[in-house]
Amino acid sequence: MTKTRKKQNKRRSRKKKTGWLPAGLITILGVIAFNIYTHVTSQAENTSTMALPSTARLMEVAMPEDVPSRMVEYEGMTVSFNPNKHIPNWVAWELTADETTGTVGRKNRFEPDPNVEGCPEDYDYLYSGYDRGHMAPAGDMKWSRTAMDQTFYLTNICPQAHSLNSGAWGRLEEKCRTWARADSAIIIVCGPVLTDTLRDYIGDNRVAVPKRFFKVILSPHANPPRAIGFVMNNGTVKGGMQQAAVSVDEVERITGFDFFAELPDSIENLIEGKCDFNLWSNITDRKK
Repeated sequence: MTKTRKKQNKRRSRKKKTGWLPAGLITILGVIAFNIYTHVTSQAENTSTMALPSTARLMEVAMPEDVPSRMVEYEGMTVSFNPNKHIPNWVAWELTADETTGTVGRKNRFEPDPNVEGCPEDYDYLYSGYDRGHMAPAGDMKWSRTAMDQTFYLTNICPQAHSLNSGAWGRLEEKCRTWARADSAIIIVCGPVLTDTLRDYIGDNRVAVPKRFFKVILSPHANPPRAIGFVMNNGTVKGGMQQAAVSVDEVERITGFDFFAELPDSIENLIEGKCDFNLWSNITDRKK
């Protein structure tokens, strides 16, 4: 056999091999893709049928031991109050679809809770340049006179820039009511970011002025369950809610808190790492 024929045979042999390898890889990749799809689908199906913890347990927040906290149970919300900073560490509540249709009116009377050590006075906010910013909004408590009135306790209030309180923060509160009506109920936890170095204070009681605020929302009855977080500067929020949207994992990293820890691990790991703002933004109010 001539050298030329040997070379030609080698070329044919290489062509056969290179033709076989992609086909084999395609088969292997197809099997891997099918297994991944089956696993993800199975996870989604399992989360939709898995029994969830009680609302009270889902509202629990795990904090570092060195964070000062006075736990207060109100009718419509749970508050972890920081007596050193004179503002809440966090406030948690469930908002149901029915609760968004309440008719109780606002009283707009801010006052200290006499039973909570370190609670500031209303005069601490006078002429400060900051709004008395609700964490649990009065608009979520229209279902009860007591629950509504208790949102005006200063244990539920932080110094907020008016541009935030009446801007992106307020719009997010309205959006939460839409989500509650669409999904039957949601769980909300929000508060100031106290891991920031805070240098500004107001009033005789030196109420700390946060630089940022967080909010995490869990929709446990959606199919499958979902969650999202938000972090907003204490001022004008450029880009609004969309730019402020983050995963729950990111809020946990920033705050040092652990949210929704009572969820089964298969659900918690699946939903807390996601931030799908478009999915949440496209949820419509089914009662309108």
